[in-house]
Formats: sequence, C-alpha cells, structure tokens
Amino acid sequence: MSQLGDASAVVLAAGAGLRLGADEPKAFVRIGGRPLLAIAAAAAAASKSVGSVVVAVPPGSEDTAGEMLADIEVPVTIVPGGATRQESVVLALAAVPEGVSVVVCHDAARPFARPDLFSAVIDAIGDETDGAVPVVPIADTVKRIQDGRVVGTESREGLALAQTPQAFRLEALAEAHGRASESSIEVTDDAGVLEWAGYHVVAVDGDPRNFKITTPADLLRAAARVEGG
Repeated sequence: MSQLGDASAVVLAAGAGLRLGADEPKAFVRIGGRPLLAIAAAAAAASKSVGSVVVAVPPGSEDTAGEMLADIEVPVTIVPGGATRQESVVLALAAVPEGVSVVVCHDAARPFARPDLFSAVIDAIGDETDGAVPVVPIADTVKRIQDGRVVGTESREGLALAQTPQAFRLEALAEAHGRASESSIEVTDDAGVLEWAGYHVVAVDGDPRNFKITTPADLLRAAARVEGG
C-alpha cells in the first residue's frame, strides 16, 4: 500500500518520564550530546518510506522541541500532547498531512530504532493488513506472581515482546482510537487499540537493541552504548 516516502511518522515525546528522575521531559534528555527526541525523529526521517514527521511534546515546550528538530530533513509538525499516550496519538493524528494513508507511531524513548525498522513495518501494511508491530522473542522464563508469591510458570510459546515503531493504516488507527476513547479503553500501545477494535495486525521481526529508556539504569545503558559506538 505504501509508496516511497508517503508515510508520516508520529513521534510520541509528551511523557514526563517520572521513573527516569529527570528534571525535564524524558524525550529532551540527552545521550551522546543529542536529545532522545532528535535521535528518534532523525531515524524516522531517514527511512525511505517516511515523508513527514509529526511530534507530540509536553504543552508549552513546542519551541524547545523545534530547536531540537531543526536539522530533520523532512517536514516536521510539532503539536502539544495530551495527558495520556493515547490522547497524544489522537492529537498527533489530527496534524498528519493531508493525503497520507499510512502512519508509523514511535516512542521517542526508543532512540535506537533503525530507519530500516520503520520501513519494514510500513512495508507490511497492505490491503488486508491494518497494522504491523515489531516483536522480539522472550528469552527469560515467565513467572506469574500474586501478592509476592510465585503461583505459576507461563509457557513462552506464542508470546513476544512488542516494540515501536508500529505502522498502521491511518483510517483504521483513527477509528480504533475513537472507539477506544468512547468506551474508556486504555492500552499500552497502538497495536493494542487495533487488536481490541478487531483489525488485522501482523508481527515483523524486531530488534533486541531497540530497547526503551524508562529508568536511570536504562539511561546509563544507552549512554554507554553511544559512547562505545
């Protein structure tokens, strides 16, 4: 479905990042001298399948974000995000350029997503495929815990860990988010919204190196990776 450069990347950067313990929005924290937001947006823009970028940031920080994204080589639109991730997605979708039929949603907190991963999920969208999510296998044994006690060991068969970027038909994603909002449904990623709404979502191979920065330990890991090349 997607043609060269006709998808729009939605980069979500409106989170406060309380678990990170920073005194600024998480997406503005720097590794290797660059903000997470700038790294993530540049990777999206470098994909051959992306022709524009929409970024959701904390309200009031649009000018700061604009300075961070000044070197992005595709058109960039910056919008104030909402109180939740889902609200930020809806606000960003409203700013997607006219004529775009495929969007790829990405968390700025995953700065190591490569441009070809954006292309892979976008290329997976077709006439019978509404969404595509990168996944990685679960390496560790999975335990079910109840009140601090181990009550079972879960089979890993058929299970995987989801990542972003995730690609979708714009029409399907907007419709699913609208229905979820009306039903007060909350999910942790956009693929979950489409799954709940009954759309067809496929999995593509993710990248174990594409980890999410959530805690100070994650930030140290990311900084070490950048410093180590």
